[in-house]
Amino acid sequence: MTMTSGEAIALALGSNRSLHWRNPTVTTVLMLTLDHLTKRYGTLTALDDISLTIKPGEFFGLLGPNGAGKSTLMSLVAGLRAPEAGRITLNGKPLSVAEASSRAGLGLVPQSVALYPELSADQNLRIFGELYGLHGTLLKTRIDEALVAVQLADRRHDQVKTFSGGMQRRLNLVAALLHRPKLLLCDEPTVGIDPQSRNAIFDFLEARAREGLTVIYSTHYMEEATRLCSRIAIIDHGRILALGTLDELLAQLPFEEEIRFPAREETLALAAQLPAWGEFITADGVHRFRPRADCKLSEFFALTESLGLPPRLFTSQRPTLEALFLHLTGRNLRE
Repeated sequence: MTMTSGEAIALALGSNRSLHWRNPTVTTVLMLTLDHLTKRYGTLTALDDISLTIKPGEFFGLLGPNGAGKSTLMSLVAGLRAPEAGRITLNGKPLSVAEASSRAGLGLVPQSVALYPELSADQNLRIFGELYGLHGTLLKTRIDEALVAVQLADRRHDQVKTFSGGMQRRLNLVAALLHRPKLLLCDEPTVGIDPQSRNAIFDFLEARAREGLTVIYSTHYMEEATRLCSRIAIIDHGRILALGTLDELLAQLPFEEEIRFPAREETLALAAQLPAWGEFITADGVHRFRPRADCKLSEFFALTESLGLPPRLFTSQRPTLEALFLHLTGRNLRE
């Protein structure tokens, strides 16, 4: 989702009160409910009858290729766009695009950085903090804490346009958290940044999640969803294809492990027989064999021995999110 600074301000104006991540009371109210949500852009259906619930304190992942509908979902929850059909409930209350105050408990980290490049880091945070209703000592304290948390305290008076992409994204992240929202929307916040900044963002978000912040995190990077998210929805063409914890998702696969070996002349005879034994895929010079539940691995390795193939050719690994995505869609993730 590309959000302008103006849209960021619009969201901030609806968040004009201080909220705390920690909630000492036990509540059964869901943090977010999407009820049969549909969004179209002309003839394109970006979201197709999506229903979803998020509990307080969840670190929820939206995993899918570019164009799957992740950013559209984020923009609807943020109140920046309205759905054609369906309803969104935030913390037990209907979310209204027209009523800015209904978004008071939200923070948004958009896919495109929404900062003022000509202003300093301190000035950017001060603008967003004041829009969130923060002033005086409290605002100064929040800004100081934010800059230290993302290792930018020594650059606080430098113009944002002099920052690297990773530094800008880290600043963008803490700008969305100055008012201590209950729910943080992160729309692919690590696109195009260096590994150090990426890891710093992970560490920061994990720390906030341990404090009780609810996070919805969209990504097309499998390893991000695996590391960060307690529950994951795989989404494509505006529909949720699978939903659950990592173990629950992987249990949907009709195989328990994947055996890989090189696609070359000496393995041709083996490769010719395996499609009858399970799912068999060849890509990038590698054969991937996913045996059916009734296929005994002892029989597989007996076959490899009869063909004179050494054990060093073969590696076995647990199924991955990528394997599940390919199983569900039958194609690679789009770039």
